[in-house]
Amino acid sequence: MVERLAGNDGLTRETVDEIVERADGVPLFVEELTKAVLESGDRAPVLAGSPSSALAIPATLHASLIARLDRLGPIAKEVAQVGSVIGREFGYDLVERVAQRPAAELRSALDRLTEAGLLFCRGVPPFSAYLFKHALVQDAAYSTLLRARRLDLHARVAASFERDFANLIERQPELLAHHLTVAGDTERAVDQWLNAGQHAVQRLAYLEAIRHFERGLVTLAALPEGPARDRREIELQLARGLSLFTAGGFASVEAAQAYKRARELADQQGDSRQQFMAIYGLWQAANGAGRIRDCSSLSGQLLQLTADKVDDELRLQAHHSAWATGMFAGEPVTAREHSEVGRRLYDFERHRYHHRHYGGHDPGVCAGSIGAVVHWLLGYPEKASAIGRETVALAERLAHPFSLGVCLLWTGMLRVDRGEPEIALQQLDAAETLASEQRLGFVWEPGFLRGAALCMQGAFGEAAACLRDALGGRLGALTYRPYGLACLAEAMVRQKQYTSAFAAAREGLEVQERTGYGHCHAELHRLEGISLIGLNRLEEAENALEEALRVARRQRAKSYELRAATSLARLWGEQGRRMEAGELLAPVYRWFTEGFNTTDLKEAKRLLDELA
Repeated sequence: MVERLAGNDGLTRETVDEIVERADGVPLFVEELTKAVLESGDRAPVLAGSPSSALAIPATLHASLIARLDRLGPIAKEVAQVGSVIGREFGYDLVERVAQRPAAELRSALDRLTEAGLLFCRGVPPFSAYLFKHALVQDAAYSTLLRARRLDLHARVAASFERDFANLIERQPELLAHHLTVAGDTERAVDQWLNAGQHAVQRLAYLEAIRHFERGLVTLAALPEGPARDRREIELQLARGLSLFTAGGFASVEAAQAYKRARELADQQGDSRQQFMAIYGLWQAANGAGRIRDCSSLSGQLLQLTADKVDDELRLQAHHSAWATGMFAGEPVTAREHSEVGRRLYDFERHRYHHRHYGGHDPGVCAGSIGAVVHWLLGYPEKASAIGRETVALAERLAHPFSLGVCLLWTGMLRVDRGEPEIALQQLDAAETLASEQRLGFVWEPGFLRGAALCMQGAFGEAAACLRDALGGRLGALTYRPYGLACLAEAMVRQKQYTSAFAAAREGLEVQERTGYGHCHAELHRLEGISLIGLNRLEEAENALEEALRVARRQRAKSYELRAATSLARLWGEQGRRMEAGELLAPVYRWFTEGFNTTDLKEAKRLLDELA
């Protein structure tokens, strides 16, 4: 109903949900509240369960409800007002402390409100709890309070929470934050919103955490400018940025803006740890946007900040940025060096909560996940597989959903590289289920992995469709796009659609040149060459395959060198240059000491046997 009434006006999901909640299934209320929001022009979501002007009560309903409260007498109306300040639901013990009325008067007033159908009662005083029959009743009672009285009641509720309901506030710190905010106790309110957001993060409720951090930032604006306010804002921006990454993936523009603001303030404050955390967030944002050259610059800054080796926790995260950057930039040797340092530095007990401060995922899991892919690139398929298995076990032990999702995606890529598409698809299914259940984002487009695995299974048309959809999505347009285009070129080659394959490979090379993403640089040239063979442009094809060899050798990416050498040897063999083909491929094949049951090595061995 709400969406139909709103039409093209674009209410946010949060606003729609709140209208539904406040209307309690009453169609008239659904219609009236939706119209009220549309007429007000206010699209911002508001705090669910508390009175708000954003969802104002339609005038006719408001007048009717106020009249009903007035007829119950001043004491009952006052008790309803106190209850409305506490929330949609409240207990006798709390309303007793805040109302400060004799027990007989309070119970009589609550009975009258219940008998009038404005409250529901569960239990018997003093162990009773009350619920406003409808959110609009709460709103009506709240609207009759004068500002001074409203602030006083919120202050009383906050004081009572802190004095008598510590366990409740420990579980729901946002309750205290809300009452401190409305009471005008701004400094403590800001600190409590930060606390509430951090508590939500610990419960893996990232969308809720983002809302709390944003309420803190809005509340912060009431404080006078100065170092104290700036310090609070830095903490809120850092925390908000991290939750935005986790909920929306590393491509989140809002997260990048949060970290940019945090760095501006941290540079003014001169706090080295906050500077490090802000730069790390900016590095993560550049990674998510596919700006690999920016990643290299920012990672260099992080390594420089930790060059004194005093703080090994910051050193671990500096190496974290370096191993990931090395992987993306097509520098697998550098990536392996930093990931091995990271794996040595990582201590499960000391570092298991780093995901709450840096990048939203565990550094040990990341070091293993990317380290596994890097070892495959460098020509160690079995070592890569062993590291991958260890890392999945670590991620499962850690029991942090986003870290597990990161691990499943990267080790899924490894399984495709090794020629094990069934395992890759199993891991991808698990990652997508996890992301859906936990409301998480992806570090890169999962459709790339699905398309690559389907292609390897022979479902070329389905693979191509999946990859085109993925490349057309938000994530596919940003980070790791060259990898997705390489996968699409492969699917097109398998279908003998060489013109399309060539176009995909060339686009991938252009994106790689623009962004600095060099992980699959050699593969794109190889697929370019295979496409040109299909188009009977053999001289150009040979040049592209030789360039693939040069790039792979420069990167010391032995697995890509093997693929390039196999493709070029096959071309030479078909041209009658069998001896040259064997002399090219044999030494590359003989370099390997493991992984002879993997797809690439088996294919190279078959070709060598044919050439012999």
